[in-house]
Amino acid sequence: MLQTKKSSPNPTAAGKAGGAGDADAWSLEAHWPELVTGLADQITEGVSTLQQHIDNLLANGRINKLEHRALSVPAERIKLAGVSAQQINRFHGGRIRQSHEKVDMSVLVEGVLQERKKELAILGIALRRKLKPVEVLIDPTVAHTFVNAVLDWGMPFGNRVDVRMDLNAWPQHARLQMRVSNDGVPPSSVTSSDNLSWMLIRQIALGAGGIEISREMTDEGVNFTALFNRTVQAIDGISAVDLSDDHSSMFKSLSGTYVLTISPSLQIRADVRDALREIGIVSDSVVDFEQARDAIKARMPNLIVVDSEIKNDAFESFRRDLLREVFEFPFVEISPDDSSFDMSGFGEFSMAKVGRGNIREALGTAVMFELAKMM
Repeated sequence: MLQTKKSSPNPTAAGKAGGAGDADAWSLEAHWPELVTGLADQITEGVSTLQQHIDNLLANGRINKLEHRALSVPAERIKLAGVSAQQINRFHGGRIRQSHEKVDMSVLVEGVLQERKKELAILGIALRRKLKPVEVLIDPTVAHTFVNAVLDWGMPFGNRVDVRMDLNAWPQHARLQMRVSNDGVPPSSVTSSDNLSWMLIRQIALGAGGIEISREMTDEGVNFTALFNRTVQAIDGISAVDLSDDHSSMFKSLSGTYVLTISPSLQIRADVRDALREIGIVSDSVVDFEQARDAIKARMPNLIVVDSEIKNDAFESFRRDLLREVFEFPFVEISPDDSSFDMSGFGEFSMAKVGRGNIREALGTAVMFELAKMM
């Protein structure tokens, strides 16, 4: 409690004694950690008590399950704010003891998603994930808090959440990606990208060390990426694929693969069909993106071959629509250069290229490489 000092009949003497000087030396800025701690503790304690009363109302038949959930959701959000503030303050003050261990981030992320599966379903959020085993040196509790904070930050921005855990091409660091899409319905005007969850993400990245974070805000939602510099082991699906002349093992994994070709050229469509048939892949072809949309409604392809002649704004719109349905999708471009053959990189919008005169010789290898990246 702040103590009130008695006034002195001699202000000058009081100043010399240090009374006024002590008062002038105090500032809220110097005591903000105590302020945050006090507010966070009161919030979490108060909400816990409130939740107990809500649970008792349900148990005694005073409210139904729907009313219980309607009251619990805002209570949980308030509690999240309090807990986040506590954690931010602890990380900032260095009061988090960390014991770095080898953690398979794919297992940890899947565990978090399973823990929150019911919550996501209640909120009407569609969740998709693609998790590859990647080991990172990190404190397990810190990693668990970090992944939860990433989810808490992204969920208000949309109703479709895509989570991916894999190995970045270069530098070879474990990579956590989350994309949240809003299906054309913008988030509430009160949704902030710099909320408490984002502050917690930044503070964990700073306090844990070895985590680089980035984000992108778009009209369609948000994209988040975290790179873990302390990656100790990774299993990349491509390393297990043999792209040599002997494709017998690959043929088995291509069973059931379906490819769609989009080109106004009858010759290109025929050449692509023949090249894919040689490696045991079933394919169909259409002449434009409207026909492609209809074809996808009937059957989703595993890969699309597109003619560079129609890679324009209509293509970009088509690809954006497709990526709302799937987290990532492979394309192979047929370029006008007869002899070209370029493998894609590992970026989301990177694309392999095969020349028109090189379809029979190179398309099969390009397609297998792109499909292997999806494993």
